[in-house]
Amino acid sequence: MEHLKPMEPTRIHSNGDSLFQDITFAPDIPVYATTAAYNKDPCPNKLHLGIGVYRTEEGKCHTLNVVKQVEQALANDLSADKEYLPITGMPEFNKLSAKLMFGSGSPAIKESRVVTVQCVSGCLSLRVGAEFLAKHYHQHVVYLPEPTYGNHPNLISAAGLTLKTYRYYDPKTLVLDFQGLLEDLGSALTGAIVLFHACGHNPTGVDPTCQQWEQIRQLVRQRGLLPFFDCAYQGLVSGNLDDDAQSIRMFGCDGGECFVAQSYSKNMGLYGERIGSLSIVCKTADVARRVESQLKLIIRPLYSNPPIHGAAIVTAILKDRDLYQKWTNELKAMRDRLVQVRRQLYDSLCNKDPSQTSIAKEKMQDELFSIIQPKILVV
Repeated sequence: MEHLKPMEPTRIHSNGDSLFQDITFAPDIPVYATTAAYNKDPCPNKLHLGIGVYRTEEGKCHTLNVVKQVEQALANDLSADKEYLPITGMPEFNKLSAKLMFGSGSPAIKESRVVTVQCVSGCLSLRVGAEFLAKHYHQHVVYLPEPTYGNHPNLISAAGLTLKTYRYYDPKTLVLDFQGLLEDLGSALTGAIVLFHACGHNPTGVDPTCQQWEQIRQLVRQRGLLPFFDCAYQGLVSGNLDDDAQSIRMFGCDGGECFVAQSYSKNMGLYGERIGSLSIVCKTADVARRVESQLKLIIRPLYSNPPIHGAAIVTAILKDRDLYQKWTNELKAMRDRLVQVRRQLYDSLCNKDPSQTSIAKEKMQDELFSIIQPKILVV
């Protein structure tokens, strides 16, 4: 029987005031405040530039055709039930997700050194990994790139880990500060955790080249650092799932250990399904089994076990050759449209005021994200 601590009797103020009357209003979360403002704005020509969702020309959230096809098949399957999944999620989903991330020929997978657990999208994949490290790893310092995804500090610090930063983006040159990155990681605390964006760095769109990733990998291993990848845009950056996973695969096949948080929100358009996974590459199969046993104890009080629907959609697509091909075709089309729209935006900005355009052409056209100087928007 699970242990439950007895609760103390509720104390009620004699004057009838709320027990929570001294609570102050929390500040709005910017990205959701932007969405609320957008929804309230009656302007018919508005554009939603807040939360990252792939949208149609009409501004609607796009649902992939292959997802619609799979959902119809799931709805027609009268043999399906709504039984609880295991704590670690749908086993076939975990297996296929690891293969997608590390490659079918991954030595770590073949040697049973990868443990993968289904999580509630990329956010809780990061949080579960952070909770595991806070409880089972000797070093509690995490280095984040500067800048990084706005929710990274929240997710990691909530587990009790200490945050530091390393140089990543040079706002003056609009490119990767590679020398600064190497210097900061070279002087990082031994054994520290380093968070990397696998591809499509958010919010800059600036990624290391393959050659730079190899230098980073060598430095990380030499310094005894622990890499933790956040992979939210696999397939949307280059249009190729394998190419966008190269950084992770470099670390996954060198015999060392690493963490990977994976999300299907963007590349399958499953935003509201909250479907993702956490994979941990271990030194041995025995260590992987022990790590999995402890992950169960972390997941149990957080959300007990993950939801079934999103995992069923992903599994159906990844295990069927025809559905997988349809997905990759749609994914490539999405990426190509993003490039086209960005080129149109760049050309429009240049036409408005060429003197104010401080974004390199190739950067604006080819990268998934770009930081646009505020003065450019005032045209």
